[in-house]
Amino acid sequence: MVGDTSPDNRAATILESALRHDRAPVVVLLILVPLVSWIWIVAMARDMYGPMTGASAWMMTAVWDPRHLVLLWAMWAVMMVAMMLPSASPMLLLYGTVARRSAAGGAHQLYAFAAGYLIVWAAFSVSATALQRLLASLLVVSPMMEVTSRNAGATLLMIAGVYQMTPLKHACLRTCQSPLGFLMSRWRPGAIGAFRMGIEHGALCVGCCWALMLLLFAGGVMNLAVIAALTVLVAFEKLTRFGVYGARISGALLIAAAVWMVEVRGL
Repeated sequence: MVGDTSPDNRAATILESALRHDRAPVVVLLILVPLVSWIWIVAMARDMYGPMTGASAWMMTAVWDPRHLVLLWAMWAVMMVAMMLPSASPMLLLYGTVARRSAAGGAHQLYAFAAGYLIVWAAFSVSATALQRLLASLLVVSPMMEVTSRNAGATLLMIAGVYQMTPLKHACLRTCQSPLGFLMSRWRPGAIGAFRMGIEHGALCVGCCWALMLLLFAGGVMNLAVIAALTVLVAFEKLTRFGVYGARISGALLIAAAVWMVEVRGL
């Protein structure tokens, strides 16, 4: 009797192997790093919407010097790690196991892959920082990192909603949903190859999710409810078979919300 060799079953087998043999990098990349990032975000958010005497005090400034810009970039980078690394877990688990089977030293290659992935999101954080600086200079974003203009908020919702419907979004999303297919088509050996693959996967992930990050401005950059909701939405899109349908539905809802903000709330 021939065993079932469907992609889903092969992926499940590889994931089980990863959880048995790659425990240290799995714990570091998928538990410790996101956990520390979330602790930092919660501390920042509670201070910002509370006494504003601790972790968030440096953000409440009108001085946009290099030091404050670097600190703001760090905030975005940590937020992206907390939000995006969990949804990349199937890819990291699969890559770690395949690398360990193909050559010795799979763990360090897994770290190299993760480094490439996170560097892309760190670069994206530069763009997010620049956008926040621009919006602040236009008085569209307040010192509390919230949009002050109804029209600006509606525009951000509309951009995110429309992009959720585009073929580019769906192409990037389908690739993110198929880690085994990604590895089979883009495999490169060694740590350098792992790093390049991480960059490629990160670029696809940014292509899938960049517009959703605009909703952080619309709902409040340090609003924990918005951050958590976006984290769940990204995970749903990337980790379930209904992700593409979810993207279309969320896109329609975002467009409807944008129209409501302008047409109904504007009355």
